[in-house]
Amino acid sequence: MLKGKKIIVVMPAYNAAKTLIKTYEEVMDQEIVDLVIIVDDASSDDTLNIANTLNNVKIHLHEKNKGYGGNQKSCYNLALQEGADIVIMVHPDYQYTPKLIPAMAGMIVNNLYHCVLGSRILGGETLKGGMPLWKYIINRILTESENFILGANLSEYHTGYRAFSRELLENLPLEKNSDGFIFDNEVLAQILWLGYPIGEVSCPTHYFPEASSISLWNSIKYGLGVFKVAFTYRFAKIGLVNSLLFSKKINKKENTKQIKGLQTLNESIIN
Repeated sequence: MLKGKKIIVVMPAYNAAKTLIKTYEEVMDQEIVDLVIIVDDASSDDTLNIANTLNNVKIHLHEKNKGYGGNQKSCYNLALQEGADIVIMVHPDYQYTPKLIPAMAGMIVNNLYHCVLGSRILGGETLKGGMPLWKYIINRILTESENFILGANLSEYHTGYRAFSRELLENLPLEKNSDGFIFDNEVLAQILWLGYPIGEVSCPTHYFPEASSISLWNSIKYGLGVFKVAFTYRFAKIGLVNSLLFSKKINKKENTKQIKGLQTLNESIIN
């Protein structure tokens, strides 16, 4: 806990057997973490078996692969069920260091932000950390385009290292979002839609063979999806389109009912 707030780390896992223990150990070294939730998205390696050897962990198994966004939906739903005040997503591939957990949680606990991102761009060492040049270029083009269209000023939209307050997660219509990689982008656009400021901290970049990576083709599809989300946001703002992602008023009670409904569906496969 931190200042009486319950901190839960969620790990959306898929074939993370080689890096799961290292990530978990560093997460637990951060003494403020109350619980770790691992959602295994039908991995074909030993991810689930390794997760079952860890302490202070709750495990959820998807019998069929639901995708990166579908995995996160389960992660956040389960964390809210467990009474989390702050939820921090850490990828179990160790691409992002868990050592930033106290800093990110602190920014939320002290009421500075409801969302904090671990940015690979802020420190200026992205390429030295191993990010391929083509990914860096795409990251910069997409980020600057999104800032212009959305009217924001983030250093990047594409980091998978994120912390959220309970209040924010309860107000986001997560079940309306994609089950694929574009889920991350939709979430940030929805946070901006709701008027919540987004904080950022500099995060070292680590690229190595065991770290998960999106292919060039999937990157292209993701990029097209990014522009679709951004323009949908802008057109919804000026009243040209109606969108389930960006409704005029998001009903918190409705989202709470969705969370409770999902709880019933998931209880049978939570360890």
